[in-house]
Amino acid sequence: MADSRKTVAIVGAGPAGLMAAQELSQYSSLDIHIFEQKPSVGRKFLIAGRGGLNLTHSESVTGFVEKYEENAERFRRYLERFSPDDTVAWVKSLGIHTFKGSSGRIFPEGLKATPLLRAWLNILNRENIHFHLRHSWQQTTGQGSLIFKNAAAERIEFDADAILYAMGGASYPHMGADGAWVKPMKDSGIEIAPLVPSNCGFKVNWSDHFLSRFEGSPIKNILLSHNGRSVAGDLVVTKTGLEGGALYACSKQLREALETGPQTTIELDMTPDASLDTLLQQLSVSRGKASLSNFLRKKLRLSPVKIALLYEFGDKADLQDIERLANMVKALSLPLVGINDITRAISSAGGVKFENLNDNLMINGTAGHFVAGEMLDWEAPTGGYLLQGSFATGVIAADGIADYLALR
Repeated sequence: MADSRKTVAIVGAGPAGLMAAQELSQYSSLDIHIFEQKPSVGRKFLIAGRGGLNLTHSESVTGFVEKYEENAERFRRYLERFSPDDTVAWVKSLGIHTFKGSSGRIFPEGLKATPLLRAWLNILNRENIHFHLRHSWQQTTGQGSLIFKNAAAERIEFDADAILYAMGGASYPHMGADGAWVKPMKDSGIEIAPLVPSNCGFKVNWSDHFLSRFEGSPIKNILLSHNGRSVAGDLVVTKTGLEGGALYACSKQLREALETGPQTTIELDMTPDASLDTLLQQLSVSRGKASLSNFLRKKLRLSPVKIALLYEFGDKADLQDIERLANMVKALSLPLVGINDITRAISSAGGVKFENLNDNLMINGTAGHFVAGEMLDWEAPTGGYLLQGSFATGVIAADGIADYLALR
């Protein structure tokens, strides 16, 4: 009898590739091989967990899928297959408990990625999944053979019955997501949307005086507005501009605005819990001999960095007029003059266009070649939406592979 076993090759050992491997491991007739160009797996996953690994979010499905914007309906289907609740159950199956933060975000106990990845790899190794490290994908031949270079720069050829590409985007290139796959895939006729930074910082022309005092300072509890959209959160002053969750949530529209002009302006409400009328009343009190900075610090409870922002972007007339000052505190206009490089972004947008793929994420016209994770043309803000999207697309692709190989 002919050998009934099938071989699956997964190129990329990040969240999407590893999740697909685990999903496929239930089929005993499969030999699963994972190829990773770095000397260890899940490197960007570990970086994501440095400040607390945000796995997913407890938000309603309707609110959740809206974060994927033009891809909302597509991701609604993906999340029906692998939901935030499924992510929590999967983490529990690894022997790790989760908890919900005050913002609704879901974290593993201990917050760190390392214990979770270690437990995950223990399970994958028990399933006899084969890892090939230091294997850099070069191309796939017209006959469907994968071509790699190993650590010794030797050419390695590998044949598989089905292939999943899950090599990530182009942020954190030192972690393995360097976008090197774009050219060979383009050369093979696949349409690729340009890779651009997402969940990233933006540039501000700080004065030397401001930067010398406040580089690295957090700007707590602000409401950031841009073109009718408002997001609450925090920011951080950087050498080149600003970083922070409120900016990340608007990064798509800010990026698109900067594509059409040399700058775009955001507005910061630095006292989102106080109305304009309340500020006007507080500012109408005589400050006596107190300096304006001390008066604003004591009366409005503004932090030094918020006060400095008023001086940075307001003029003397603004600061001396109570009504103009109050309006500036509630809506400080702050010009963004550029976007940080993609290598410094948390994630990237762009990638393999969905028009190239069927509903199971198989590349049209190929013999069982699939794509998942950040290689796809989608983006989402931080807050658990990125990882959940990667997990879910990995599961969808695994289902597609199982169907293609007639395993279910």
